[in-house]
Parts: sequence; structure tokens; C-alpha cells
Amino acid sequence: MKITGIIAEYNPFHNGHQFHIEKAKEITGADYVVVVMSGSFTQRGIPAFADKYTRTKMALSCGADLVLELPVYYATGSAEYFAAGAIALLDKLGIIDSICFGSECGDITALTDIAHILASEPPQFQSLLQSALKSGLAYPMARHNALIQYFSHTAPEKATSYEGLLASPNNILGIEYCKALIKRSSRITPYTIRREGGAYNDASLTTLNSSALAIRTALDSDDNLAQIQNQMPASVYTLLQGIYHQKAPVRADDISLLLHYQLLLHEATGYTQFMDVSEELSNRIIKKLRYYKNFTSFCDLLKTKEITYTRISRALLHILLTITKENMELYKKQDYITYARMLGFRKDATELFSYIKQVSKASTQDDTIHPIIPLISKLADAREYLSDTALSMLTEDIKATHIYHSVIQNKFGYNLKNEYQSEVIRY
Repeated sequence: MKITGIIAEYNPFHNGHQFHIEKAKEITGADYVVVVMSGSFTQRGIPAFADKYTRTKMALSCGADLVLELPVYYATGSAEYFAAGAIALLDKLGIIDSICFGSECGDITALTDIAHILASEPPQFQSLLQSALKSGLAYPMARHNALIQYFSHTAPEKATSYEGLLASPNNILGIEYCKALIKRSSRITPYTIRREGGAYNDASLTTLNSSALAIRTALDSDDNLAQIQNQMPASVYTLLQGIYHQKAPVRADDISLLLHYQLLLHEATGYTQFMDVSEELSNRIIKKLRYYKNFTSFCDLLKTKEITYTRISRALLHILLTITKENMELYKKQDYITYARMLGFRKDATELFSYIKQVSKASTQDDTIHPIIPLISKLADAREYLSDTALSMLTEDIKATHIYHSVIQNKFGYNLKNEYQSEVIRY
């Protein structure tokens, strides 16, 4: 049996995502697809367009066999943390043979080549990186420049093509996936497919294959669901019709009041305990707080040449959700992931679950096999077999989802079940 993994947000699910699932099965020869999906909040530092259970149904209706939740500490993290958490989850399931991700370049050799440098950090690269940081560059740009200079010295024929490659967000995320696999010495094989249609940051609708950002932007400017019908599979559009203006869409500014409260609450002590918040950014937040109007305008107010809008958005979300540097260090010491939470599965994937149980049993009986993380389907049972650290992470996920649900209740008057009442989606 072959099983491939996909890491996604599906925010919302569109034609490109269905193409990805179908192509992943084709090029890896997989019998089943396991998706690790962000829950209630996303890597851009904003709430998900629709709740995680609806997005799970969308994925299952279009070929995913099992959907697992990426814990919020990684789902809302930088590309490095997002990738490290997701890869650790797939690796520690013990059943995944390959992963398949989209990229602008579609060249796994180039992405892996760069990932090896970042994973091993040879002395020459370290020296170039330190020089770039000392010049005042923010870390992402410093790393970018150091990589190009490193390849200019060691492999000049690659430097020009790699410079263009490193300018694209999905390429960067793909490199982080490969780096995480390398650092884990994982047996999982990476594959990539060239991204079709609209680019990741393209906010304009194209004919059939627009980005999730373009779909969200179109609905922001013209709240007419019919305009995006051709951008997604029929099953997904039907699901979206069923929840639109009932519990979706959730937009960035819908968390404005909650965020303002948290900013005021911590104003006296500052915000440096939270992930992605430097002392400089903390001081800037305090200085600008009296001008706060809403989430998006505050991000605009805080951004500088050195700190991007997305970085600020992510930092503010970490303050709202109280995602701290201390907890992240604790979770990293536990090898990032200590459980896998199931959001949904296809009822015809019984063979997959039999295989999961078989592998888990073998791991338990043979201590030479890497221990398999537990698969959680009922929250009520989690306390019986999770460590205190694992329960801490799970509690953070539950809290984040309940905050998200409170936003839906306030905006639409729709009361979703709490996490202890919610059931795994069976499609």
C-alpha cells in the first residue's frame, strides 16, 4: 500500500486543490491521500474563510481519504515552523511514503539542493548569513542574499536560476518541506508539481484556476457567490452555498475587537513573549495602539520596509491567541508533534485504517521501530494517553477553535458545537 501526504489550508478549496490531489496520486502511485490541514487560523495570520469541519468535507469530497489538523502553533507559524510541524506530523504517523506539494518551479532537484544547504549550514553559508544580518537586513532577506552569494561562489551556473526561484512563496515553502525531511532523516520522498493558474499572491480572478487569495478578494469586493462558482468543484460550491452568510465568510477584520482587547490587556508589559514579536515591533505596537481602528488598518499602520504586512498580521494573531515563544520551545523539545487529531475520513478508506492500526501495533511491540504518535478521534479520550505537553498543545488548538467559533456566533448568530461535542466527519 502506498500513501502520500499533502499539506494544505484549503482557504477555500478550489480547482487547483483538486488538480493537486489527483496529480499527487498519479505521480506517487498512491492508493490513499492523507491531508494535514490548518484548523481555524492560517499562516497569513488571519482566520480561515470557513470553519475547519466544512473545509474537511470539501477535501474529502474531492479525493482526500483522511484529514488531520495541523496544530495552531504551526498552522499560524512562519514557513519554517509551518513546514517543520506538518512534516513531523506526517513522518511520525509511520505510514506516509511520500509528500507532494505545489511549487512555482516544479523542480524537486533544485528545491532539494537549496534545502540541503539550509539544513547543513556549511561554514561559508553561515559566514555570509551573519554578514547579511549585521548589515541590518531582516532574516528572510539576509538568508536569501546569503544563499545567492553561496551558490555564486560554489556553483555559479545555478545562482541566477536559484535567485528567481527563491522569490516565489510556494518554492520557499517547498524548500522548507524538503529541509524538514532532511533534518529528520525521514524516509518520506518529496515530489512537487508545477502550480497551475493564478499565482499564490495573485488577487485577481483568472478563468478557471484562481488562487484562494483571488477568490477571497473577489468576494470581499462583490459579495456574490455565483462569480466564483467556476473556480471550484461542484461539490465544494454546494457546501459553500450551504454555509454562506450562515457561518462564512470569516474575514480578518472580524477579529478586530478581540485583538484590541488583547493588545490593551498586555500594553503595560509589552508583547515580546509572543511568537514573531521582536522588541522593536512590541514598542511600535505600544506607540501606535491609540490609533487602532481594526485589524487590517493596524497591520498597515505597523508595517515597515523591514517588517512585512504578513509578518505583522501573524504576530498580531499570536498575541490574540496567546501563542508564546516559551511554549514553542517546549513543543520543539518534544519533536514538534506528539499526536495526530483526526478531522475527517472517507468511509471507504477502511483498508487505510487497518494499516494504521497494524503499523501502530508493530511500533508498540518493537522498540527498534520509531514510535508512532496516537491518532485522536475523540477529545474525551485524549487525557488517557497524552502527556502533559501534548495536552497543552491540544488545549491550545481547542482554545483557538472556540475563539473562532465566538467570532462566527457574533457575526452570524450561528452557534457551532464546541470541540468536545464536535464529531469526526465521515464522508
